[in-house]
Amino acid sequence: MSFGAAVAPAPQLVGSCTAGTTDRLAPQDHCVQSAGGDGISSLRWSSTANHLVSTNWDGGVRCWEVQEQGGQIRALPKAQVNHEGNAPVLDCCMSPDGNTVFSVGADKAVRMWQLGQTPPNNVPQQIGSHDQPIKSVGFLKSSNMIVSGGYDKMLKFWDARQPNPVAQIQLPERVYDLDVSDSLMVVACAGRHILTYNVQGQPQEHERKESPLKFQSRCVAAFPDNTGYAVGSIEGRVGIQYVTKVPGKESFAFKCHRDGNNVYAVNHIAFHKGYGTFSTVGADGIVNFWDKDNKQRLKGFPAIHRTITCAQFNAQGNMFAYASSYDWSKGSSQHAPNTPNEIFVHHVQDEEIKPKGKKSGYR
Repeated sequence: MSFGAAVAPAPQLVGSCTAGTTDRLAPQDHCVQSAGGDGISSLRWSSTANHLVSTNWDGGVRCWEVQEQGGQIRALPKAQVNHEGNAPVLDCCMSPDGNTVFSVGADKAVRMWQLGQTPPNNVPQQIGSHDQPIKSVGFLKSSNMIVSGGYDKMLKFWDARQPNPVAQIQLPERVYDLDVSDSLMVVACAGRHILTYNVQGQPQEHERKESPLKFQSRCVAAFPDNTGYAVGSIEGRVGIQYVTKVPGKESFAFKCHRDGNNVYAVNHIAFHKGYGTFSTVGADGIVNFWDKDNKQRLKGFPAIHRTITCAQFNAQGNMFAYASSYDWSKGSSQHAPNTPNEIFVHHVQDEEIKPKGKKSGYR
């Protein structure tokens, strides 16, 4: 896909790679230029090309073209749009063809950006709305609908060609995160509520339950094979939950992102589509790669000494993007105004993410 002459005005060079090599997972990790002037809330890759999209608390939605050759990576800033009034953008997703970005945030709007086009006033088209800020968004392949979940305790389903929601579902609490993988959608709400839906056609609730973790849910991610999901909490713990019976597999939970008596939030979980293994990133500045089937940690990277807010594998699984910015886990008193907001891209070695065979217990 070519962005052509329709690229938006060049983003300001903020968040432009001032960190040393100790502030990334590996010295050769590529630092992405123009990552934004405030916290990075989400990262998404196109499923059809190596286009990386981020959302930020500064109101920006940014896109890069990422190139990899022989393990060497570089990211070229391509375009940027901004939510109205530079309202914080909290999440985004992409259409299956990789041409459209859907974003949500504090302006209570669901917005659509056609890559390669510059919208009027550089503000993406609004296709939906909630009564409160919108925390998360996903795309339903089977119906070509967009789903959004907000602090108004609502799930809403949108057809980009219609101004009103196609359907809406009242939830027990505010949405903290949601994820979609083909026919499975999982929604994590305040109050430790977790709901799963079959979204093959008309959305149907499959199950609602209390999180297996004792503290507030921070993130959820559906398994690539749609048999279950992983949920992460603020208390350095991950739950692996099956919604479909799989022979020899049972739900379980394990501790992570801890250092002695210090416990850190699991900020994001991302699955590798090829191997079904996954990453966790945390408020401790650490990235781990895990194998849920063999219950083992595949790779633990050195701490980068800054909180990591989100991460994502590309479609091919050979690149891993992760964002470093303050996550507010220690409140405003620990916020330093000059905290860098940076995105790095790590070249994934097969031995880092490929299952190694069965061992006993997580290590």
